[in-house]
Amino acid sequence: MAELNSDSGAAGHGKKGKKRAKKQSTRVDMTPMVDLAFLLLTFFVLTSTFSKPKTMEITFPVPPENPTKQNTTLVNGYTFILTGENKVFWYQGEFKEVPKNGKPATTLTEVKFGEDLNKFLLDKNDLVVKFIKDLKKKRISKQIDDTTYKTLAIEAKAKKEAPFFVIKADDKAVYRNLIDLIDEFNICNIGKYAVTDITIGELNLLKQSIK
Repeated sequence: MAELNSDSGAAGHGKKGKKRAKKQSTRVDMTPMVDLAFLLLTFFVLTSTFSKPKTMEITFPVPPENPTKQNTTLVNGYTFILTGENKVFWYQGEFKEVPKNGKPATTLTEVKFGEDLNKFLLDKNDLVVKFIKDLKKKRISKQIDDTTYKTLAIEAKAKKEAPFFVIKADDKAVYRNLIDLIDEFNICNIGKYAVTDITIGELNLLKQSIK
């Protein structure tokens, strides 16, 4: 609150009998303002929601006992290899540097991020996508509740028939591409995937494919 203070006594007389004007001073009391500031600060602290760290679950396979003799056989499996310039290559099944059991050696096929990658994943995960789509219709029509829907969707992603994906990368790949690839997995209802190290054979094949 502002206060006006004046000198005591009536108007005095200066020299030669002239009257002097009253001297006034102002003083602003800041106490209410400080109280209000602390009340507002307390209010915002108590009502604010602090940001929570976001995590992404990634399945890491168990390291083999003998790294030089890994069993790379994948049942209904696909391997993605990330490299520089936002490029990603894939191959299906077991990696073979040379023809084996009458089957040709492994070759890499490039797929571009975006619509091409999304279409590729939806095609490979067709059975699970259709099953979850039917579950969504049942949830909307109130045939099943949200808890049942989530449980059945998780079980569908873990079925034996569902494809399994392995993600590998060379030293030129960027972390953003890994996140983009996993985001596409989530969009396409893929629940079986893992991130592991690239082998020397795969690295050599990658270099040949980039040329």
